[in-house]
Amino acid sequence: MVDDAAAAASRRRPTGPGDQIDDPTAAPHTGIDIGGSGIKDGQVDLSSGALLSDRVRVATPSPSSPKAVADAVATVVDLVGGDGPIGITFPGIVRGGVIGTAANLRRSWIGADAVALFGDRLERVVVVLNDADAAGLAEMRFGAGRGRDGVVVVVTLGTGIGSALFIDGHLVPNTEFGHLIVAGTDGEKLAAASVRTREALGWKAWSRRVSAYLARLEALVSPDPLISGGGISKDHERFLPRLGTRAEIVPAQLFNDAESSARRSPPALARVERPGGDSSDPADRPESARRLAYERTIR
Repeated sequence: MVDDAAAAASRRRPTGPGDQIDDPTAAPHTGIDIGGSGIKDGQVDLSSGALLSDRVRVATPSPSSPKAVADAVATVVDLVGGDGPIGITFPGIVRGGVIGTAANLRRSWIGADAVALFGDRLERVVVVLNDADAAGLAEMRFGAGRGRDGVVVVVTLGTGIGSALFIDGHLVPNTEFGHLIVAGTDGEKLAAASVRTREALGWKAWSRRVSAYLARLEALVSPDPLISGGGISKDHERFLPRLGTRAEIVPAQLFNDAESSARRSPPALARVERPGGDSSDPADRPESARRLAYERTIR
């Protein structure tokens, strides 16, 4: 328990991707990914980037207020266990632990001190950063971006479109390139993986939309390479060859596991995804086929 405000505050830092924690490889760390449709949680080995367990997923609460999401996060943390630091990724701009945008969650998140919120609720050391930045950092350290210099952009295709920009291996945080205007439309409303599912688009039709989005991105940034991430990149052979990019485009190697993993799930609370089967959400699947142990989610 937290004895006083000072003790609580000490648990809340560090707050961002550049901050440090004592001996980060000494024990498993909990990784949590907050998305527009689901919250995923599990334990990660920071020395190798490997997932140490199955992944627990619960539905994102509706309405997705800060308190409701914090309660859902506390639920999955209790399921996973552990007492080490917690890394939380958020689908929006995060500056010093404070939320700047929340396109796929309730607007009451804007201006919320997420580090204080989760630190108080979980009573653990908490780091909060943009979800695509987290995926990009993992790819640059352990995946498709390892050893790459110059301008690298990681694009995550899921409920929305996230982006992470690296220059000579250094992250430029909170780029939010998913909201570039393409043909008069917000890019992620045109080409996110969730749009393909919602509008029942075939791979060819959806790939044309993704190509239009990436052409706009390349006109502004000129990356080399582009790394395609997000759960749908599990199916990269179905759409990457169709994309007409100037830059080399390669699939992420970590896919959704760049953000989080998890371990256990009792009935009626969460869904566990294990190696050997598929997630039922085609826009939100991990990199390898997974077997569903439970299909029930928090309502």
